[in-house]
Amino acid sequence: MVVVARRRRPYRSGTREPENPLAAPKQRPRALDPEVAARVAISRRGKPSANPGHVKLLLTLDLRRELAEKLSQQAIRSERNIEAIIIALIEEGAKRWQ
Repeated sequence: MVVVARRRRPYRSGTREPENPLAAPKQRPRALDPEVAARVAISRRGKPSANPGHVKLLLTLDLRRELAEKLSQQAIRSERNIEAIIIALIEEGAKRWQ
């Protein structure tokens, strides 16, 4: 029987957080105009879309089951997918902001 000792991590000077050499250094947030901040955020998170003028933005929604079922029912009735229903609702809400 061979016993192999586990490697131990070197002692770090009292920090409890794991070291991540790839992490970007924390920078102090700068005060940007909302329009500029939104453009920067989408340029970082968004992916190019096949549709001109569109961007792919991945969202994970944590919905109540009842709401998810209502959205699904509406999608089935209108013969569209649930993503199209949610996009239409978001666009409708965005029109109210203007």
